[in-house]
Amino acid sequence: MPRAGSALFSGFRVLGLYSNHVPHALRYHQKHREFYVVTSVGKSFHTFNVSRLGIVCVSNSLPDDITCLAADRMLVFAASGTTVCAFARSKEVVMRYHGHKQEVRLLLPLGDHLVSADSSGDVIVWDVQGGDIYLQLNFDPATFDVSAMMHPSTYLNKVLLGSRQGALQLWNIRTSKLLFTFPGWSAAVTVLQQSPAVDVVGVGTATGRIIIHNIRLDETLMSFTQDWGPISTLAFRTDGPPIMASGSPQGHIALWDLERQQLVAQQRHAHRTAVAAATFLHGEPLLVTNGADNAIKVWIFDQEGGGARLLRCRQGHSAPPTTIHHHGNDGKNILSAGQDGSLQSFSTVHERFNKNLGHGSISKKKEKKKKKGLTYEELRLPAVTALASAVARQSDWDGIVALHRGRLAASTWSYHRCTMGAHHLKPPAVRKNAVATAVDITSCGNFAVIGSSCGRVDVYNLQSGLHRGCYGDEEKAHSGVVRGVATDTLNQLTVSCGSDWLLKFWRFKTRKQEVVLRLGAAPASLRLHRDSGMVAMAMDDFTLVVVDVETRRIVRKFAGHHGNVTDMTFSPDGRWLVTTAMDCTVRTWDLPSGSLVDCFLVAMAPVGVSMSPTGDFLATAHVDSLGVYLWTNRSLCGPVGLRPLPADYQPEEETLPSAAAALTEQEVTSEEPDDAFQSAEQLGAELVTLSLMPESRWKSLLHLDAIKRRNRPLAPPAAPPTAPFFLPTRPGLTPQFALPSTTKEDSQSKVLPWGSLAQRSEFAAALESALDTGSFDRPLRLLKDCGPAGVSVELTCLTSAGGGANSLLLAFIQMVDGMLASGRDFDLAHAYLALFLKLHLRTLSQDAVAMETLLRLSSRLESGWAELQASFDQSLCLLSYTKSALL
Repeated sequence: MPRAGSALFSGFRVLGLYSNHVPHALRYHQKHREFYVVTSVGKSFHTFNVSRLGIVCVSNSLPDDITCLAADRMLVFAASGTTVCAFARSKEVVMRYHGHKQEVRLLLPLGDHLVSADSSGDVIVWDVQGGDIYLQLNFDPATFDVSAMMHPSTYLNKVLLGSRQGALQLWNIRTSKLLFTFPGWSAAVTVLQQSPAVDVVGVGTATGRIIIHNIRLDETLMSFTQDWGPISTLAFRTDGPPIMASGSPQGHIALWDLERQQLVAQQRHAHRTAVAAATFLHGEPLLVTNGADNAIKVWIFDQEGGGARLLRCRQGHSAPPTTIHHHGNDGKNILSAGQDGSLQSFSTVHERFNKNLGHGSISKKKEKKKKKGLTYEELRLPAVTALASAVARQSDWDGIVALHRGRLAASTWSYHRCTMGAHHLKPPAVRKNAVATAVDITSCGNFAVIGSSCGRVDVYNLQSGLHRGCYGDEEKAHSGVVRGVATDTLNQLTVSCGSDWLLKFWRFKTRKQEVVLRLGAAPASLRLHRDSGMVAMAMDDFTLVVVDVETRRIVRKFAGHHGNVTDMTFSPDGRWLVTTAMDCTVRTWDLPSGSLVDCFLVAMAPVGVSMSPTGDFLATAHVDSLGVYLWTNRSLCGPVGLRPLPADYQPEEETLPSAAAALTEQEVTSEEPDDAFQSAEQLGAELVTLSLMPESRWKSLLHLDAIKRRNRPLAPPAAPPTAPFFLPTRPGLTPQFALPSTTKEDSQSKVLPWGSLAQRSEFAAALESALDTGSFDRPLRLLKDCGPAGVSVELTCLTSAGGGANSLLLAFIQMVDGMLASGRDFDLAHAYLALFLKLHLRTLSQDAVAMETLLRLSSRLESGWAELQASFDQSLCLLSYTKSALL
């Protein structure tokens, strides 16, 4: 039976997921006196405290992606497909509301009720506690397609609905009556927001117009126009200044003064995508925003002129990561470069240790010309395609080198300062259409080796950024594109491979070519494990080749992927090679045995993989996913039986881990009886197997007398007091003393009858029955369950003086003889025999049959120890030679 999923890796958590396009929900906890923001990340939502933007809770996953969120004082409501779920403590589902036929897109908590609207025009009012439908309204999407919902302040049981046709309707949900219809402003309503003033609401339209309208008088008070497209969100300050914030699909935020009726400030590029929601904290000059760029931001209004500045932020990649790499030797930080052009560092310990190194710029000098007409997009560097890092000298100069899409010059970054460096590493006199394709940094952190599409392999000094030379004749190392470069630990050797099907070995200092190895296909990428000296290459024909740097020979070939190999990584000890491919598989190859030992499927094709230097986590990045997923290495937590998988093995799909840091109950309690490796009780008849009993169970058998003397109490036990100082009383109006209850044991006589002393123990009875059956498994199992004192008592009672018989002595000798003959429980057999002879040697010397049995047992002991002594001597001799020989 094939095993389900991976036997080696288990999903742990995801890093770098904070928000998506769903508007956030804000709630206030009265007991904690703190605001919390709830954001959706797909099928679950995260809860952050606004004071530090630290994650507080992660909800359980829903079957489908969350389409909208809402929160009241006690519960968080999330719509997933046609179902609305209520979460308690921001984690577990306590109620499900079924009744919609189409996808739910709007939620509005209103006291003891919840109002929800779907895309088919159905508006349902739910009883929150019971889960029953209180009221249902049906609208025709062609005439009134509900697009916004709000509850006007002080309007009891009233709900204001906005439509894509532009009209507004005010409904009483208790009486199910339409109170008033507002004709609208000939534009689709996108946002409805209550202002601090009663009867006044803010209306955002798809044309970029903002209307401040009095719904009691049906009068428009003022109007604004936003030039950035439709209004995505509206928010009003409640701490004093009459400021309104509006969001746009371009990610800009406009700030309007309602008294002077003019634009006072604007936050351009507040988000890289549309601003999903913006909410002012009640009574505080703080604005919370989120967007589809995977960011949550808190802005504080303390600038002159009413402007705001960024106070705190939690931000991941706004586009899927392209490459990931563990930084440092502790395995706690993961460098990640995304298609958005940013370089970030995610901590596996806590989010407060995350670092955003920002976006690369074309030139520091050109940055100063931004005010002269260069746009923000023109200054930014393209997405990072490859990167390399070193920690040796990162506090002195830049320790990260990144290659960018379509560019020949490589950029340097400082992890210590969290910024881009001043150097752009570019070779001199190179044709314009060449691009950098491969990079590596030496272990000392002084040099960077970069390969390009024109066949060059250049060396740069990271401290000065100067070009220090190139490999090959005529400044060309390969006749085709350089696909990979690497340097060894001691800076003695440089390895490069190219599309010309060649793997070349160079001297690092002299840059002279040493060996050329012809490959069977064009390599796509290269990885070097510096400690073991193994070079792994992914080929264009979906195969893998492993080359030994010392012998310059191919030592392993692997085949099994059915798509392009996107990335690969070695385990810290160099035993495993983990590869990912576009066939959505993650495969683990065992280099010593040359076989595939683990394979599992994922829903999205992985594009990057990195194993922690400590071996505890495997990190993966996937297509169309913004997060970095962590998988725990099960071999560090317990024994894992890895068997070679057949060539036709069909892997099972593993669910990508969520943001929860704990393993699910199913993973903890799952059992695989058909696939779990069970070690044999005896590997071979010629081998000796020890018992797994603790040493204290058998080492102290010969020293029980000394232990008893040592543990003897110094003073006799003191008599208990005759009566307590406070006599216990029974509960009731009349005081009555409670007499101690007399148990059955107290009423019985303390004098034991002679029959109970004459009875044999369970071990003695099992030993006597084993003489007839010839199987001593049961008495041996009973003896193992006894402690040292219990074993001594059982062996003492084997004689006739202790209630046993001489036949039991012979049976015990036969049991020990069987243990020695089978080679199992070798340590217990010797310990039991030593205690047995200590107790009954005088009795056994008077029995001829027992002495003959002991002589046969003695010969077996001598022969067994002779074989062990020969094996020990041979091992010691070989070890001594290995330590003293000149290797």
